[in-house]
Amino acid sequence: MKIGIIGAGNIGGNLTRRLTALGHDVSVANSRGPQTLTALAEETGATPVTVDEAARGAEVVVVTVPLKNVPDLPSGLFDGAAEGFAVIDTGNYYPRERDGRIDAIEAGLPESRWTEQHVGHPVIKAFNGTYADDILDKPLPKGAPERMALPVAGDDDAAKKVVRELIDEMGFDTVDAGGIDESWRQQPDTPVYGLRSGVAEVTRALADASPERPAAFRA
Repeated sequence: MKIGIIGAGNIGGNLTRRLTALGHDVSVANSRGPQTLTALAEETGATPVTVDEAARGAEVVVVTVPLKNVPDLPSGLFDGAAEGFAVIDTGNYYPRERDGRIDAIEAGLPESRWTEQHVGHPVIKAFNGTYADDILDKPLPKGAPERMALPVAGDDDAAKKVVRELIDEMGFDTVDAGGIDESWRQQPDTPVYGLRSGVAEVTRALADASPERPAAFRA
């Protein structure tokens, strides 16, 4: 599968490592330019590109940049992507530590709905509560009793299926966390956020989430 990754931080870098190891054709971009990604490219075989080029021909595009930087992504970001492509949003709103106040999110708009509005394409929320090291250290074969499960939210059923199958290939189970309007259930400081457990526990944690944004994650 051809995959474009926009953002090469902890999550983006380890997704690049894992997906190339599985044989996928990965292009990776960051805000500083492809010349800064030489080491990652040499390590993984991924192709360093500009942000404008990252989605070209891609069947899956991963947006894994700080939330405050989402509005700075170029218009036409997905021009040239493959037909029926899926967009994965790994982002989280950290108003006090990094992002500053975003009024729409403070008023109750789910973080991924806000991102979706800015990128102009439906997104699938995944990996936002996953420790970056777990992407490399925790994969297990399907059926393994200790296999971790990740919540996946999104409105596009076909795209969600593609993403869930990709995560399964990566060595993790998934739990359908509903549509993007329900994706607050996996935002920071919810029971499922950072949870290293299987399907039953992840399902229970999603059900136990409160729609009230925790004080620590409000501006």
